Amino acid sequence: MKIWIKLLTGAALGITLGFFLPEDSAALRETLAWLGGIAVNAGRYALIPPLFFSLAAGIYELRQERRFWPLTLYTAAFMAAGTVLIIVLGIAVTLIFQPGPVPIQIEEQAGDIALAVRGSIAGLLPANAFSALVNSGDYLLPLCLFAFFLGLGLSHERLHAKPVLALLDSLSRVFYHVIIFFSEMLSLVLIVLAAYWAVRFRGVFPGEKFRDLVVLLGVFSLTVGFGVFPLLLYFLKPRPNPWKALYALLGPALAAFFSGDINFSLPVLMRHEKENLGVKRRVNTFTLSLFSAFGRAGSAAIAAMAFIVIIKSYSSLEVTAADLLFIALRSFGIAFLLARRPGDGAFAALAVLCAGYDPSGYLILKPLAFYLVACGTFLDVMFSAFSSYALARMTGLAAEREARNFI
Repeated sequence: MKIWIKLLTGAALGITLGFFLPEDSAALRETLAWLGGIAVNAGRYALIPPLFFSLAAGIYELRQERRFWPLTLYTAAFMAAGTVLIIVLGIAVTLIFQPGPVPIQIEEQAGDIALAVRGSIAGLLPANAFSALVNSGDYLLPLCLFAFFLGLGLSHERLHAKPVLALLDSLSRVFYHVIIFFSEMLSLVLIVLAAYWAVRFRGVFPGEKFRDLVVLLGVFSLTVGFGVFPLLLYFLKPRPNPWKALYALLGPALAAFFSGDINFSLPVLMRHEKENLGVKRRVNTFTLSLFSAFGRAGSAAIAAMAFIVIIKSYSSLEVTAADLLFIALRSFGIAFLLARRPGDGAFAALAVLCAGYDPSGYLILKPLAFYLVACGTFLDVMFSAFSSYALARMTGLAAEREARNFI
């Protein structure tokens, strides 16, 4: 059975279960939240070892082929252009369709949600480099930086590097099989995540408070993820089949939406990029690592759309062109600063946007936080997936795969 069918079946079972469970039971919600945390950890469990070993070996290989810096520049260009496109589309759609205002009801103090930029920069260089290998799994940049320096060191010591490279390659392949095992089991995990998602969804959608915003964000996410991104592949030479690429990425799309966690989705995405789209390891791990840290355009766009709705809910005044420019520029910057927020990127971005307007404004949408995060993570993963595939084809590091052989 294809992985996406397994994940879809697990999600369908979970949603069905969630719609039969009582939504107003605090004990049930606490239990589902606890089980959901375990489920997310199960998805993240096998990520760090293969990511580190594959990234170190991949950087060495890219440097030997003289492709490292060109690929880095192409990746940065894709991130910047894609982030601008998605944020502008999100703002334009919100202004055109104008969802109704949400009720202003805040019953608690604003929490401490910040991007912790200084802490993130300081955390890149821990006192002990090996401590990057044993972090919590939330902040992967120190691990990636350590892998970069290891790959750099290997490229300067080619004679002595051969045994180390053989070890890295072996460990990468061994731990990749661990990823395979866990990705095959994720359909069971998705039952729990989808059930918790459905219970929370029942509490916000049937009423009229958030209906317009829920529909707008859902349609926007599906249109961009399943329509705009595949169509952009038409600009590549030679032109791939965009709908075949979309079919190849259904598994990561489902994992991203129901988990709301980009680190949960990364192992599934790495496997689908390699086995369905034929993306070589050295491109796969390198570009996906960068996009998971700095390419959070989807979360930033969802936050910008929600922020405009909040502003319109506070006031009947129109949002001026200066306001829109401020929102777009601030959202663009936030998209590159969510590396420490793998599981709540869109809601954290919304809190930061609200800090310059009303520090507690984001709490209006707290009941909808899980949905904002789901849509944002879905777009983040689809953006990174299509961009990584496009970069691999541009650099000649993607092999053709037949759709009948997709996992």
